[in-house]
Amino acid sequence: MSTANTHEDEAPEPVLYQANLTPYRSLDRRGFLIVMIIVAAISFVCGTAFLLMGAWPVFGLFGLDVLAIYIAFRMNFRSARAREEITVTPSLITVRQVDEKGVAQEARLNPLWTRLQTELIEEYGVQRITLLSRGRELVVGSFLHTEQREELAEGLKTALNAAKRGVARSPI
Repeated sequence: MSTANTHEDEAPEPVLYQANLTPYRSLDRRGFLIVMIIVAAISFVCGTAFLLMGAWPVFGLFGLDVLAIYIAFRMNFRSARAREEITVTPSLITVRQVDEKGVAQEARLNPLWTRLQTELIEEYGVQRITLLSRGRELVVGSFLHTEQREELAEGLKTALNAAKRGVARSPI
């Protein structure tokens, strides 16, 4: 077998930009437990007061409120499992998106043919970041806050410009 076509002696491509994005959640598991204990205690006390006044159906409705709050928080924690991994090298943009169920989708784009498009609303900042390549649109960072989206857009813009200019490699 000939080694003429292999490039084992070449240095690996430099990474121009890399980001691991996860949704921000201000409430951790411990905080969730504290909030649920407080909500359940308040609902129990108020429900007991209504029960003592003879309005027993209200006691059950307070229990449904606690259940609804619990379900809403659980759905919030599940959506926090989503993540995106973005890597830009001089010859490849790799975007790996994992949804809250763990299903991953990976997109590979050529940085020379990729354009960054941002949707900017003056009062609110960057609302959407899209990578456009050969008729294909890929939205990234949709779960981020406005400031984080602006940082992501700036990092991607810098990396795409560097890839289009070409990266000088030093001889080994």
